[in-house]
Amino acid sequence: MLWVILILLVLGVVFGPSLWARTILSRHAEERRDFPGTGGELARHLLDEAGLSEVRVEQTDRGDHYDPQDKTVRLSEANYDGRSLTAVTVAAHEVGHALQDRDSYAPLQARTNMVKWVGGIQKIGSAILFGSLFLGAVTQAPGLTLLVAGAGIATMASAVLVHLITLPVEFDASFGRALPILDKGGYLPPEDMPAARSILKACVLTYVAGSLVSLLNLWRWIRFIR
Repeated sequence: MLWVILILLVLGVVFGPSLWARTILSRHAEERRDFPGTGGELARHLLDEAGLSEVRVEQTDRGDHYDPQDKTVRLSEANYDGRSLTAVTVAAHEVGHALQDRDSYAPLQARTNMVKWVGGIQKIGSAILFGSLFLGAVTQAPGLTLLVAGAGIATMASAVLVHLITLPVEFDASFGRALPILDKGGYLPPEDMPAARSILKACVLTYVAGSLVSLLNLWRWIRFIR
């Protein structure tokens, strides 16, 4: 019974933030006729106001994000064409990343550089971990097997590091940039600001959930090797 409770607690901690974030984003996704423009139009306006006319705004089916390589804010169809509170708030959040890029925000630069090679390193790490099991079966040398497995786990940990760097990037985009823009710029009425804060928290919690999943995956590998 204790193990069941522990498993449920772990699942709640790992997947709870993601479920909560989806609930908040869906709750405020209804169309608002009182909004003068869509999320895509607001993103374009904010970028132009910030002197970033070279940054494009595009619709995507790969999730809302800012691409620092292509200098492009990409929004899902619902947020690009939508006039909901979620649409305009998420658009402001992604514009926040473009502002970070303009300002050479160090955590964003570090994440961008790491993302370039972390995918390949993870594949190498997986290959090393599986190879360590084969090596252990062939050589019957536990010390050598653990050394190789340790190297594999270290490479797999790169994903956890990327997620840890991502958290301050997302927090700054939400509360250091998007929220002040929406509030001081008068883009949202005062009564909508508490909900906008919740949406921005949801944007951050999406990456918190990703960090927890990466940690869980790393823990599973360590348990498997042990």
